[in-house]
Amino acid sequence: MGDTERSPGGSHGHPESGQAGLVPVAVVPSRTEADLIAGLLRNNGLRAVVSADDAGGLEPQLQVYGVRVLVAAADETEARQLLAAVDESAP
Repeated sequence: MGDTERSPGGSHGHPESGQAGLVPVAVVPSRTEADLIAGLLRNNGLRAVVSADDAGGLEPQLQVYGVRVLVAAADETEARQLLAAVDESAP
């Protein structure tokens, strides 16, 4: 999965615009990596969404601030523990 920064992130929108209750658990350089992380979280029973300021994927060069993965605030601890376990097991 590479090096992920645990900080701000959501769905195909912004937390400020209807994503209330979501918190970022990862900020990564590409939508592809964010989708992989969100898939990992979903496969482990958590709801996760991806948020990027890239014109719906049409302008990936606009991802200068990274792509965020968001989860419900109630799932934040579990999501961070799962991501930490994956990072530890990575070669």
